[in-house]
Amino acid sequence: MQLYKIITKTSEDNHEYERIKQDLYEALSILPNKTHPFVEGKFEPHIVHEINKKKDFGEYKPFEFSEITRLLNLMRIEKLGHTCGHKSYYFFGELAELEEALIKYTVKKLLDDGFQLISVPDILASNVLESCGMSVKSDRTQIYSLDPHHHGTDLCLSGTAEMSLAGLLANSVHNINDLPLKLAAVSRCYRAETSNLAEERGIYRVHQFNKVEMFVVTTSEQSEEMLEVIRNTQEKIFTPLGISVRVLDMPPYELGAAAYRKYDMEAWMPGRQAYGEISSCSNCTDYQSRRLNITYKTLNDEYCFVHTLNGTACAIPRMLIALIETHQHPKGKIIIPETIQKFMNGKKFIMKNTKVPELKLLKIKR
Repeated sequence: MQLYKIITKTSEDNHEYERIKQDLYEALSILPNKTHPFVEGKFEPHIVHEINKKKDFGEYKPFEFSEITRLLNLMRIEKLGHTCGHKSYYFFGELAELEEALIKYTVKKLLDDGFQLISVPDILASNVLESCGMSVKSDRTQIYSLDPHHHGTDLCLSGTAEMSLAGLLANSVHNINDLPLKLAAVSRCYRAETSNLAEERGIYRVHQFNKVEMFVVTTSEQSEEMLEVIRNTQEKIFTPLGISVRVLDMPPYELGAAAYRKYDMEAWMPGRQAYGEISSCSNCTDYQSRRLNITYKTLNDEYCFVHTLNGTACAIPRMLIALIETHQHPKGKIIIPETIQKFMNGKKFIMKNTKVPELKLLKIKR
């Protein structure tokens, strides 16, 4: 407010005007979106409903994902400092096949639901990320920035395909009859964040992973209904997989800067005996479109800012944790959900990997 008062009293001919204007824009850009009235003042997530019952293992005590994959020689996550560093992983054999099968299964679901598939870049200008509500230059940023000396100024690795899809539409005008525009993308996601929390161990929080993302552009009148459509799409993807999921309407302190309202979906992970977030969807209203200048032309030939929404269709690592822990079998195999089997050449089980040898690192004395 102070900057606004100063700029209204400053002449455009004043040599300080442009600096004050820039300071004002920077201050405005960090303001978060409004919050939906339903969740204003709430301090706890509201459970909307639950999908699928938790699996009863009887007397069998289910293993954690990391234990199962170690016993079946399906993954390596330890001692990777010499190749890719902390919080990375290798999938072997049928676990790698399951990753690809999940992507194909999810993409088919989205195509059947009217989404258009787009292949997106993973390197973006920082202003695109900032326009989407991500902090690039703060001390606690989640974003990897490329070295400007070698790669040019203000280039970053994308944290989600939402940013690439939003950037694609920058400075575009849409016909109202073409909305909603439903886009989807498969991409590699890069996150600089780390965590020492016990519940986020293993591949729960990693520096890079594959994800299928939804991005929707609507009119202001459509966006609240469209958020429910995206949530319903997510539920149609997760339900046939047999995992137990609870849908949460999130309180204001859990919303990112861009989000007006957000649903989280948490899957029960039997090995961990805990719920873990596998997906979310958000209505960002016109927060992103104002910054990226994405508009639509109304029937009265007026130009309005679109509303943008996003939702995770499948984030691979956490989905694999929920699937493997839920469908583990006491006899040392993993049951592949029937709806996924056709994407794995008809395989019904994942067995111990014997084709890729177990790797044991040895210290070599020099």
